Amino acid sequence: MFGVNWWGLVLPFCYISVLLGSLITFASMYRKRKAAKSANLAPWFPPHLQRNIYLSLLHMEPEEGKEKTVAVPDSILRAALLRRAQEDIFRIIQIRSAKQACSTLLQRGSIGDDLWQRFLRAEKEMEEELRDVVMEANALSPNWGQHIFQSANEIAARSMFTTRLDEIQAQLEPEKEWWEKRRASIQSEFMKELDTPASSTGDEDAVMVESNKSKKKAKK
Repeated sequence: MFGVNWWGLVLPFCYISVLLGSLITFASMYRKRKAAKSANLAPWFPPHLQRNIYLSLLHMEPEEGKEKTVAVPDSILRAALLRRAQEDIFRIIQIRSAKQACSTLLQRGSIGDDLWQRFLRAEKEMEEELRDVVMEANALSPNWGQHIFQSANEIAARSMFTTRLDEIQAQLEPEKEWWEKRRASIQSEFMKELDTPASSTGDEDAVMVESNKSKKKAKK
């Protein structure tokens, strides 16, 4: 039987333990530094005004000199939550449309890692926001969380359609004025083209008459 020299194995085990401990410490410090750096990044979206309004209505405190606060009706809370969900729909559309572009630009090196981290943090915050809205909707009305975003999507689509229609209506008068000027210019150019052949034909006739007269004189 071969004897095991345990004292000879102490040094390799110590080396491996120190190496693993260093790697674990480095990984922990790297994650903490990365989390701190991510927390200091500017947010992708501006402050969520609709969410703040809903939370203010939900946690409304009594005014000074009054012991009790007036309860906010559930209809107002539902309307505020629906408006909050509508804003979430707009932000989801922006995230989905920007994700592919940001990913492609990151692979090409056109944008830095900071911008990509901002985007990932915004995407994660939106996931948490959607879950929170569903929970709040179910708390206000049972099973409303299953349909609130469908209703918000319909309202958002109607709002986008109305906004686009208003933009088209605002451009109607300038486009009409431009077309009137363009039509007048086309008519003026067309009339000039009609007058030009007539004058040139008259000049040609005059030239022919003069040439005939000169020929007759030559014969005489």
